[in-house]
Amino acid sequence: MSIREIPAAAVTDAVEALCIEANTSLPVDVKAALDAAEAAEPWPLAKETLGLLQQNLCVAKEKNLPICQDTGMACVFIELGQDVHIDGDLNAAVNEGVRRGYEKAYLRKSITADPLQRVNTGDNTPAFLTVHLVPGSGCKITVAPKGAGSENMSRLAMLKPADGVEGVKKFVLDTVEQAGANP
Repeated sequence: MSIREIPAAAVTDAVEALCIEANTSLPVDVKAALDAAEAAEPWPLAKETLGLLQQNLCVAKEKNLPICQDTGMACVFIELGQDVHIDGDLNAAVNEGVRRGYEKAYLRKSITADPLQRVNTGDNTPAFLTVHLVPGSGCKITVAPKGAGSENMSRLAMLKPADGVEGVKKFVLDTVEQAGANP
């Protein structure tokens, strides 16, 4: 068995490109699901909203702009083969890729390094990095931007198993009601 060497610079380059792609291109399957949802939607307001999303996608593609203004936190998922050695600092390579990608594509930089200090880092780092060791000599990198606007009205609860599906529905409806007209 031989160990595959991957330069940290290659990880940086890949993360940079993926940050841009993830914020400016919608995967084909997601676009197809939106098309199907709009075509099948019976409620006029919901159908109009889906239509506006479609218009936004067209404008973003035409002008090479982000799909959403909230380009959020760069969540980077790496499936790293057990027979791979990254030549350099993986964490630093990922953060440099995020820094470059967000700068190059003029993406919104909205991350704080310390949630209590609330000081924007100005370059959208640190990234949220998850690494899974897998068999083999591959290295698969996925970037998924996570917008944080929805977090403003989030809630967390622990339901009892006996609450079942009805308990989940009640929790969701109560949460929406508490948020009110402040989406």
